[in-house]
Amino acid sequence: MKFLESMGDLEEIYGTPTPASTRKVAHRMTEDYRAWISRARFCVVSTVGPEGADGSPRGDDGPVVRELDPVTLALPDWRGNDRIDTLRNIVRDPRMALMFMIPGSNNVVRVNGRGRVTADPDLLASFEFKGRQPRTVVVLEIDEIYFQCARAVMRAGLWAGRDESEGLPTPGQILSRMTEGEVGGETYDRDWPERAARTMW
Repeated sequence: MKFLESMGDLEEIYGTPTPASTRKVAHRMTEDYRAWISRARFCVVSTVGPEGADGSPRGDDGPVVRELDPVTLALPDWRGNDRIDTLRNIVRDPRMALMFMIPGSNNVVRVNGRGRVTADPDLLASFEFKGRQPRTVVVLEIDEIYFQCARAVMRAGLWAGRDESEGLPTPGQILSRMTEGEVGGETYDRDWPERAARTMW
C-alpha cells in the first residue's frame, strides 16, 4: 500500500479549498459563533501529549463552556472516570480543540486553541451546581473558530429525532458576515441540501 507523504500529494487529490471553506474562520468570538457555542451542551475535546492524541466527550445540562471574554473559553471538568487523559495532555502540551454539536443541526462548530488547567477557587465556585463544583477548569485561549461541513453528520443520520437547532445562525449567514457579503448568504443555504446530496459520498 502506498501512502501520501507530502502536501503536494494531498493537494493533487483535493485541490485548493474554496472561499466557503477558508473565509468562515474567526479568531475570536463573533455574534454568530457566540450564539452557537452558548447553545451547545456537548462537545468533544481533542488534545495531544507524549503518549499520543486523545478525544474526550464533555457535556452539561446547560452551555458546556463559558465565555470569559471574546478570546477565552472556560470548560469545567465535572465528574468522570478520573483517567484525566485530557488534563494530563494539556498540562504538558497546551494545544487543544473543541468540537461543538447541537441536536438537530448537521453543522458542527470547531474551536482550536491553547489551554491551561486551573483550580482557582473563585472560578470553581462560579460553576457550582447542585452543591457540587468541578475540581478543575480548563481555560482555552482561542486561535480560530469555524463551522465544519455538515456531510458527516448527515451521512450518519445523527439526529433522527431530537431538534434543538431553531434560531441558530446558518452557515450562509456566518459566511456572509465573515466576508462582508462576498461569500455565503441565502443562496448558499438554499443550494446546500442539493449540493450535499450530490457530494455526500
